[in-house]
Amino acid sequence: MPTVKMSWRSTYRSSKFRNVFGKAAGREECYEGVPITRNVHDNHFCAANPKFLAIITESSGGGSFLVIPVYKTGRIDPHHPKVCGHQGSVLDIKWSPFRDNILASCSEDCTVRIWEIPDGGIRRNMTEALMVLTGHSRRVGLIEWHPTCSGILYSAGYDGKIILWNLEEGKAVRMIDSHSDVVLCMSFNTDGSLLATSCKDKKLRIMDARTGRLLQEADCKRHRVGRVVFLGNMKRVLTTGVSQWNTRQVALWDQEDLSVPIIEEEIDGLSGLLFPFYDADTHMLYLAGKGDGNIRYYEVSLEKPYLQYLMEFSSPAPQKGLGVMPKRGLDVGECEVFRFYKLVTLKGLVEPISMIVPRRAETFQEDIYPMTAGAEPALTAEEWLSGINRGPVLISLKETYKRPNPAGPKAAKRERRAMAMKGLDLIENVSPKTDNEFLKMFYRQQDEIKRLQKELSDKDERIKQLELELHNLKNVTY
Repeated sequence: MPTVKMSWRSTYRSSKFRNVFGKAAGREECYEGVPITRNVHDNHFCAANPKFLAIITESSGGGSFLVIPVYKTGRIDPHHPKVCGHQGSVLDIKWSPFRDNILASCSEDCTVRIWEIPDGGIRRNMTEALMVLTGHSRRVGLIEWHPTCSGILYSAGYDGKIILWNLEEGKAVRMIDSHSDVVLCMSFNTDGSLLATSCKDKKLRIMDARTGRLLQEADCKRHRVGRVVFLGNMKRVLTTGVSQWNTRQVALWDQEDLSVPIIEEEIDGLSGLLFPFYDADTHMLYLAGKGDGNIRYYEVSLEKPYLQYLMEFSSPAPQKGLGVMPKRGLDVGECEVFRFYKLVTLKGLVEPISMIVPRRAETFQEDIYPMTAGAEPALTAEEWLSGINRGPVLISLKETYKRPNPAGPKAAKRERRAMAMKGLDLIENVSPKTDNEFLKMFYRQQDEIKRLQKELSDKDERIKQLELELHNLKNVTY
């Protein structure tokens, strides 16, 4: 199949997602004072689920990460307890897709550890892991949970090995050693039967996830692959990397024929690694560069132009990494279809960014929220290892739908003002944590009191004027 080169702003095509926009959270919904790691390893350093947010932090003498309940926004206590059982820097963290309290981490100490986080978060430093997995001879840079099977975890180390772990028995069941260099990225197809990898040896591979048998291989000399992602049930894989002219590039491949890419598309001339995120429910692809402040998004189809450019979210603050909230944790009432957690190292800030379809959602929007993968595994580890493949157990997000305020933002503003008159400021209903924040809140309240006093004085004057007019009217009548 010949390679098609195309402009990233291709021909307009009608789409219900063409007006999707990115909305950065307000300050009160961000996480401030987070000592984000300064490690240069190419990873996200952040993981999210409906209960918790985990962020790898800067630390001396071993590795550590924070685990914060999602609802506890605002400034993080500098002495907040950490998970600090690793002897080397933590390089990757991933939440289990089926148990929101289970987290896997890997480190430069050559181990993979499984942690169980109590409901409500940790109250003291956690050093004892639920499970310690040893098998790599060099540092472990990547971990991935199996998408449909409980208790199966993959880890990739700098020794070029991928190890398949059965956590139900706490042991390694397979070692895949078909890579001649460091594995850069791993991605599963929808039912977890196939595993795609990119490697430092400039090769893209697709293999049987259970046995490690190589099915397809591409020698990517013109397109040096950095990251790879399966595109749901489309039988396509997408890679990001660098072209022979050192420009950032994406390429689309047929998973059954890696001899030549279907399309190659140049993005820009920046140098940061390009991370791809794919939403199989909306068929939207998000591209975010390390060190960039923007996130581009596209709609993917099986027909030309294959990648339809939609829009771009821009921000002046560069991102070190991005965590992603699973679909079951989104705000369905606000038509939120994707949510990132952006790490801004210079500010010590984690900023949620919501991708929203601009609709007045009076009812549940079934067309943008099809059945999606839930938190129930389709298989046990034993069933999957015996050779059974099964797709994810799907759920509807209709139960999580909450109808927004039908009167709109103006009514909400009037309601907040009425509450403020009673002494409650709903916008600032957060306890000040510093003297500066306390002073700002004090002055804001003083301004509000002055405004209300002036408003009351004006109304008194108006009442007196009306009383005088009424009195004059009576005199004229008599």
